[in-house]
Parts: sequence; structure tokens; C-alpha cells
Amino acid sequence: MNAQPLNDPDTPSGCPVAHGTDFTRLFGPEASTDPYGIYERLRKEHGSVAPVLLEGDVPAWLVLGYRDNRRVLDNPRQFSRDARIWRDWREGRVSETHPLIPMVGWRPDCVSQDGEPHRRLRGAVTDGLLAASSRGVRRHATYFANKQIDAFAEAGRADLVADYAELLPMLVLTRILGLPAADGLRLIESCAQVFKGGEDALEHNGRIIEILSELTERKRAEPGSDFTTALLEHPAGLDHDEVVSHLRLVLIAAHTTTSNLLARVLQLVLTDTARLSGLVSGQLNISSVVEEVMWDTPPLAVLPGRFAAADLELGGHHIQEGELLVLGLAAGNLDPEVRPDAAVTVQGNQSHLAFSSGPHECPGQNIGQSIIEIGVDVLLHRLPDLRLAVPSEELSSTASTWESRLDSLPVEFSA
Repeated sequence: MNAQPLNDPDTPSGCPVAHGTDFTRLFGPEASTDPYGIYERLRKEHGSVAPVLLEGDVPAWLVLGYRDNRRVLDNPRQFSRDARIWRDWREGRVSETHPLIPMVGWRPDCVSQDGEPHRRLRGAVTDGLLAASSRGVRRHATYFANKQIDAFAEAGRADLVADYAELLPMLVLTRILGLPAADGLRLIESCAQVFKGGEDALEHNGRIIEILSELTERKRAEPGSDFTTALLEHPAGLDHDEVVSHLRLVLIAAHTTTSNLLARVLQLVLTDTARLSGLVSGQLNISSVVEEVMWDTPPLAVLPGRFAAADLELGGHHIQEGELLVLGLAAGNLDPEVRPDAAVTVQGNQSHLAFSSGPHECPGQNIGQSIIEIGVDVLLHRLPDLRLAVPSEELSSTASTWESRLDSLPVEFSA
């Protein structure tokens, strides 16, 4: 645990740590192996909101309570998404080259806006995704699921993270965006590095922007039936930077969360014979398994970020104008005030925080769920004797500030 005293000379003035006796890093060795343990300790020490440090020891408030998460997500006038009011950025403590900027900084997309600018840009995104989902997302997912299974079917074994879950969502997204499959596969690592942070995050973010900028110019000259063309031709009149920024948003968010969620669903199915047999026999619906995972291990554990639009109180803490808040979606889903017994089934309860809430709720969640449902269904029917190749207790995960990802899922089956 890394704690520093209140009088640390390096502690920025006005930062949230000034309100407590110590603070905890959401990155580093402990956070990478036991993020849920950190959330629970912070809840006991600070309540539903806790002072934390993000990468580079940037101060923030982590919202742990379910109700407080909903309050922040549902009230953009109090908790703005516009990073231009972020105090640490305005006062020069966070530069444009800081590794947090790709995740937290302002961009010309709907996620960074509130009010009418947000409605204008989100309308274009929603319309484009609706058109894309009507053009055969499930057909694309079926095609690429079979193609990926073909690549390892004869071997009798595979890693369902590296060989399947990491690839399938990106391949479907290439069809949705109108991006060549080869470019999409190149961007898998870049998407992961942006989430992981560190010194490589900015370089990989630049690579994403470069490829998507080229795609935008190509589609401007040669329109198609894809999301990129839909943004370019939308009545909202998006400029080049707005189009590229929204392509980046959809690519990173959709790939990273869907691949993580698919891996977690497969993990749950393969470590529980009752669920596996229920899915294969048709007695259990895959959507109920997905729902359970979204409660217990949501694909985005911590959501960046909101900024206090004025001095206010939250969870018994005084939040100052311009301070950064990050949303503990995983911690909120396990808040004992709304879920006193985590072992009780959540089947049929869709009030989890996995897709966020309020005006910025994920607009592409139906596409992600379709990819997962098809991915699991095709896999179980193509490989009916699919089973774990290692004891379930040997499965491990690695977390960053924002997510916890399954490292691998080794399986075996009849070749």
C-alpha cells in the first residue's frame, strides 16, 4: 500500500487527498492483482466515495457506492464530462502528453460534451450505430466466429482469450466501421495499451487516430454502407476531427469492453458445468449469463471521468469545483447497501452499472451483446465437448486502473 502524509510537499493544493489522512493508488502491483480488495478496503475506510491516485499520482475521487454512482452519472449539470474544467489540467499539473489524457482528456466527441453539443453528436452516433446494427451484425459475428474456430479446431486446444475473445469483436467492428480487417487486427494491441496506460499510451493513441483519419478520407471519397460513411453524411454536419474522434470512441470502447465481457462469460460457463449444460441443452439463455457477468465482473471496472461543476457534497465528502471523479462500476455493483448478499441471483435484474447510466449510457450495448451471444453460441455448438485445460483456480487476471482482464482461458476439445 502506498500512503503519503497530508503535509507531503508534492501534494497539489486543492486535491482530494487533502481531505483524508492517506490515499491509495489505483495502479501498480497491488492494484493489478487485487482491485476488488482495494475497493472493499476503501469502502470500509472512507464510505461510498474515496480519495485515490491515478497514474502519475494524479488525484481523483473514486465513487464506490451504487446510489452515488447513479447520482453522478444521471446529473451532468453537477458532474460534467467536459475535461476542460478539470482543475489539475487547467492549472498545469497534468500536461497534454500525460498518459491519462487518452482516457480522461477532452476530445471533440459526444463523451466529452454535455447539453446541446452532446445531443447533436450523440444523435449522429446513435443513428449510425442503429443503421449498422440493422445491416447484419449477427451475420458478421457468425461468419467471423466460425472463421476463428476454423483456425484452431484441428489442434484440439486453444486459448479462448488470445485466439477468440480478443479477435472476434474487432473483426466484427471492421465490418461495421468499413475498416480493412488487417488494420483492425493491428489496432487490437493499440486499444489495449490505451486502456493500460503508461508511456506507450500516447503513441498507440496516435496510431489509432492515424489509421482512422485515413479511413475517414477514404470514405469521404468512396462512401459505403458503414458507420464511417453514416457519420460523414449525417445532418449534424460533423467535421473531420469529430468523425475521427467518434470512430476512435466506438473502436476502443466497443472492442475492449466486448472482448473482456466475452472472455468473462466464457470463463463463467466453462467453470460451471450446470451453466454449460444448460446453454448446450437450450434450458439456459446466454443473455442471463451475460447479465450475471455484468453485475459481478463488468468489462469496465472504473469509468473515467466526471468533473465537479461546482463545490458540492458527495458521500459525506466535500468535492471542490473542477476535481476529477472516476466511477467505480464494479464496486457499485457490489455495494452491500443495494446487494447485501452477492451470492443471491441477479437473473432478470438489469439495473447494473456496466453500461453506465444517464445521458452518456453506452449507445452500442446491443451490438456488443449480439457479438457475445453469437460468439458463445457458435463456439459451444462447434465444439460440444469444450472444457478447461487447466484447473479453474489457475486462471488469473491482470488489472489496470480501468479494467480487469482475464490473462488466458486454455481449453481442449476433440480435434
